[in-house]
Amino acid sequence: MTMDDMKNEADAASIVSMALYTVMYPVFNQLEKVNLSAAQTLRAAIIKAEKENPGLTQDIVMKILEKKNVKIDYHESLLRMAADDVEEFTIDRREPEFQELNERARALKHILSTIPDEIYDRAGFLQSIKDIASAIKELLDMVNTVFRKYQYQNKRSDERLCQRQPAHPPNQHDTAGLQDRGVAPNTHTHTHTHTHTFLLENR
Repeated sequence: MTMDDMKNEADAASIVSMALYTVMYPVFNQLEKVNLSAAQTLRAAIIKAEKENPGLTQDIVMKILEKKNVKIDYHESLLRMAADDVEEFTIDRREPEFQELNERARALKHILSTIPDEIYDRAGFLQSIKDIASAIKELLDMVNTVFRKYQYQNKRSDERLCQRQPAHPPNQHDTAGLQDRGVAPNTHTHTHTHTHTFLLENR
């Protein structure tokens, strides 16, 4: 399977799994208010089933609609519900950059959810396309900002960790041998290492 085939397969799986997030998650949340244990059991079972068989939830929803003889535009409904927050897809870190990332993602989802109302209004639809392009750019800019800042912080932390480790830690056997021969271990290197570590930790 080529990379393009894998990407297309992943995209298709994401689309058919939308019913799980936009339809079933709100159902789970409502059910939790009635019977928490049953809701959690059902949620876990359906999530596992959807993971193993992408599109299963969509098939269930479509069958229910068919059984109830409900006529709706399924894809339009998914778009309209796209603006709803899904807890599992929300970043819960408190740093301002991550919260801004959440806000920009919400802004993009909100614009996408208005497409069904704007699609038959040429001017409004063209404006929605411009707004979507702008929102995507702002979201990607924020993603790049987060990567640059936090990858740099992680790199600095790794560097400090490496600098704290002695290049050649004293060997207990060698030290004991020196003491047996009446030679004191090299305490200068040991002291220097601790001083260097202290300075690094308090920069």
